[in-house]
Amino acid sequence: MAFLCRNAALLLKQSRAAPAVLSAARLYSSGGQYEYILVEKRGEKSNVGFIQLNRPKALNALCDGLMKEVGQALDAFEADGDVGAIVITGSDRAFAAGADIKEMQNRTFQECYGGNFLAHWNRVSTVKKPVIAAVNGFALGGGCELAMMCDIIYAGEKAQFGQPEILLGTIPGAGGTQRLTRAVGKSLAMELVLTGDKINAQDAKQSGLVSKIYPVDQLVTEAVKCGEKIAANSKLVSAMAKEAVNAAFELTLAEGNRLEKRLFHATFATDDRKEGMTAFVEKRKASFQDN
Repeated sequence: MAFLCRNAALLLKQSRAAPAVLSAARLYSSGGQYEYILVEKRGEKSNVGFIQLNRPKALNALCDGLMKEVGQALDAFEADGDVGAIVITGSDRAFAAGADIKEMQNRTFQECYGGNFLAHWNRVSTVKKPVIAAVNGFALGGGCELAMMCDIIYAGEKAQFGQPEILLGTIPGAGGTQRLTRAVGKSLAMELVLTGDKINAQDAKQSGLVSKIYPVDQLVTEAVKCGEKIAANSKLVSAMAKEAVNAAFELTLAEGNRLEKRLFHATFATDDRKEGMTAFVEKRKASFQDN
């Protein structure tokens, strides 16, 4: 286990110097490599990756090209050793109003099944670094599913969530029936999926879908602040913590406790665990090196 942890730490350190990462970093603010999203690094230490969906005329409908670009941006931030957390947001009017229905309209079963349609959307949920969704306006269908793939959801006061696929003669296809049920329980999930109704930010928070609500104009700033708090901790240990929490949705209590214990023990093979506890005893701020 110690060997694995030290290897992981070494990879994190190596990633900081990788030419490909430096090249990607230069493109963050330019937006030159992306058509459907805006990408940059934010925070006082530029340690928060920032992805803004940018199809305003289509209310950020999630076309295939947009989701591929989101995956590319996530890959770049994942490899960037300076980035400790990632924020995904849309516009004030819409986080994402759903998948691109025009793009889907004429697809056949054979195309969907044979091509494993929407499979690449899952990249958002497999990133090791914590991802925060900052949701203003509509988060419907695929937009709601995208938000639920993130680790934390912050909502603006006027945000609305829903899975209205039933109104189009289909069902959610990117985790809506699964993640929504785990987040809000069977009864509310069934109501939303079977009626196509929406819930507002207050109901979403009360049901456990959202962790905090902010005024529309403060939402993104607060999400970045949360990202900065996370990024200030050990990136290696943050990845372990994220893995342990996510396992709660997949494993039995006994299995989850065993995994948690193993990951907890694994932190004792890291220099950051030693630094964190030493700094606490010495009453100073810890200086984590992601080792």
